[in-house]
Amino acid sequence: MNKLDSAGHSIYFETGLESLANIVESGRYSKIFVFADSNTSELCLPLFREMMNDFHGFDLIETDPGEENKNIDFCIGIWKTLLDFGADRKCLMINLGGGVITDMGGFVASTYKRGIDFINIPTTLLSQVDASVGGKTGIDVDNVKNMVGTFTLPQCVFIETAFLKTLPQRELLSGFAEMIKHGLIADQEYYQNLKNSDYLQVSAPAIYRSVEIKNDVVTEDPHEKGLRKILNFGHTIGHAVETYSLINDAQPLTHGEAIAIGMICEAFLSSTNNTFKAEELEDVTAYISKLYPAYAIKEESFAQLMEFMQSDKKNENGQIMFSLLSGIGKCDYNCRVSEKDILESFAYFNHIGFNP
Repeated sequence: MNKLDSAGHSIYFETGLESLANIVESGRYSKIFVFADSNTSELCLPLFREMMNDFHGFDLIETDPGEENKNIDFCIGIWKTLLDFGADRKCLMINLGGGVITDMGGFVASTYKRGIDFINIPTTLLSQVDASVGGKTGIDVDNVKNMVGTFTLPQCVFIETAFLKTLPQRELLSGFAEMIKHGLIADQEYYQNLKNSDYLQVSAPAIYRSVEIKNDVVTEDPHEKGLRKILNFGHTIGHAVETYSLINDAQPLTHGEAIAIGMICEAFLSSTNNTFKAEELEDVTAYISKLYPAYAIKEESFAQLMEFMQSDKKNENGQIMFSLLSGIGKCDYNCRVSEKDILESFAYFNHIGFNP
């Protein structure tokens, strides 16, 4: 379980960053930069240095934490910082942090001087099972998630569960939503195993299985032309809810909380627009609603949510496109759904009550 081969790079599990130490000490890079947010600098950078035998041969580039900072203005600041540090095309950027850091750091690296090497060290459960794998980089534009980005593979990815000890319970639960999604779209047995587990004590083998599922999908379809779209289950509505919450809620939803809402709504759409059975919908709804905090999709938000979904990059010819379950462990993509059905899914979610 120490290494998973992906397209053009390797994903290392629980290796104590030994291979990374060999890379940075090889002399192949002119300069090494570590990109992190202020939270990661405080909580994870000391652990990173410890795993790297007190390695200090890098320059730290630090940014503010949060999805609201994953935008072009912050990227410009990072590009200017790289210039100020004299970064050339032979330097290396190590992205140490959650999904915002790996998304934005990968985008900055893939575009600086037409591309420099980068390595991802995801430190949250969400980024370990999702954002750091698959070669997607991106930033948000006008509150539309990941509207600008590239498909660029890191040199490698290092997944160390030791970093998860720095996370609050809410962040663990956020990442667990993506693991649930992986089971629902590709592995019924894995989904059942998750139902019998404790997200506060998520195991390394479970994380490995999630990464393995995502890696299998993106290896077959690296540029999201077909099969890779199944990874969007729960995200068409989930991203819209997440964006609305970020703009309007005093305490915005985490990504995973929004995706949990999206999965319930899109499971409902799977039952009305695909072959997902009523008892399967009931199972998924009961399990997810038990885990996540109470929330209501307000009727006055419906129009704005539809507007956000219309801006989704996966749409075709002005039609909102969904990935819908055909059974637990099976998913179809490029499914067209009417606005009426989408609004009914909001009503279903509000009716069942979240965490009653």
